[in-house]
Amino acid sequence: MGVPTIGCDCPVCTSTDPKDYRTRPSVLISYADRNVLIDTTPDFREQAIREKVHRLDAVLYTHAHADHILGLDDLRPVSYRHGGKLPLYAGENTAEMIKKVFKYIFDADYKFGGLARVELHPLNDGVDLFGVHFQSIKVIHGEMQIDGFRFGSAAYLTDFSEIPQSSLAQLRGLDILFLDALRRKPHPTHSSVEQSLKIVEELKPKRTFFTHISHDLPYAATNASLPPQVQLAYDGLKLDFEI
Repeated sequence: MGVPTIGCDCPVCTSTDPKDYRTRPSVLISYADRNVLIDTTPDFREQAIREKVHRLDAVLYTHAHADHILGLDDLRPVSYRHGGKLPLYAGENTAEMIKKVFKYIFDADYKFGGLARVELHPLNDGVDLFGVHFQSIKVIHGEMQIDGFRFGSAAYLTDFSEIPQSSLAQLRGLDILFLDALRRKPHPTHSSVEQSLKIVEELKPKRTFFTHISHDLPYAATNASLPPQVQLAYDGLKLDFEI
């Protein structure tokens, strides 16, 4: 829902620490003069303006929940600059839901134009984009199987309640790992701080950043309680790594 949460006056929602301000989670991977985005959140426009994103070369989707896809329409200006249709990559179920939600784009009969110039492509087990392989990492989100991604020495896993053993095996030797950590209290469809710390202990990445953070977790106080190689992510966080 983002932080501040509508109608909430808790200490995190009213915090003056800018790192307690949280738009819906997404990441941009920039390399070789290319930009690859994971998920188009409802806050994509705000995020892209803040980070001065002028172009995208591809978009990957983890799943089709509203907080991960509803910014798709705001791809319009960057899709117009792309040259052809901007490629979107999604698993089969995710793609079907995206096509239903944005039927006016994918079944376009609007004669006045103004639609995002995008095209869906199958994700399968991953995709090669501009010399880098984005490997699909299957995770469980409640009762759904969705996609996380490994790219080079980094991996991004948001919205999961369980990581199968077969997927854990694909996450060894990481420099950077992003993990869902909604709150401290267990949740039926998201990982908790304790659960994600156990994953960190098993995988031993060099650096870990918790994402998809609710207003239950104040930035400074939570970081002070975490191991030194683990931190909460925050809006505008920038990292370098080998891709």
